[in-house]
Amino acid sequence: MNVLSLLCGVNEFQQQLEQIRPKLYRVAYSWSHNAALADDLVQETLIRALKNSAQLRDPALLNSWLFSTLTNCWRDHFRQYREMDDIEELEDYRCVHEITPEDEHAESQLVARVRGAIAMLPIGQRQVLTLVDLEDFSYIEVAAILTIPIGTVMSRLCRARQSLKILLKELAPQQPVQVSHIRRVI
Repeated sequence: MNVLSLLCGVNEFQQQLEQIRPKLYRVAYSWSHNAALADDLVQETLIRALKNSAQLRDPALLNSWLFSTLTNCWRDHFRQYREMDDIEELEDYRCVHEITPEDEHAESQLVARVRGAIAMLPIGQRQVLTLVDLEDFSYIEVAAILTIPIGTVMSRLCRARQSLKILLKELAPQQPVQVSHIRRVI
């Protein structure tokens, strides 16, 4: 094999890793709700990917392979730090270019409600929901990533969606009841 082709292959692999890094971060953040932990998980995932790149037999399965590695990093983190409590405070990353302040406020409230509702889900349901609904993985890919049966993926997703629907209704702001006053004129 040519040395140049070896170098080009490594460079291409690194470019693919850079392209998928934001998706890995989004998923890690949605699982952990901690920006620093999400960064650490993604970094560890990419280090393992670079070390074990020879294990990837089919380059078309890079996404699934990387998300499986992220899942393993997530599990390893909890094996290592079991006594840590779950962080409940979330940072809001707001868009700078909103049309009006009212639109920005309404959107940030909605995002906070959805994030809060997702954070209340059990971790298994949260993982499946984020991989299927946010990252558009198929049920088979999610089953492979999380190393669980496909039936478990489907049941967790169903329960997560039902719970999310109930939680979002509970977290919705209460609308004031408007009473119309009827006046009698004689």
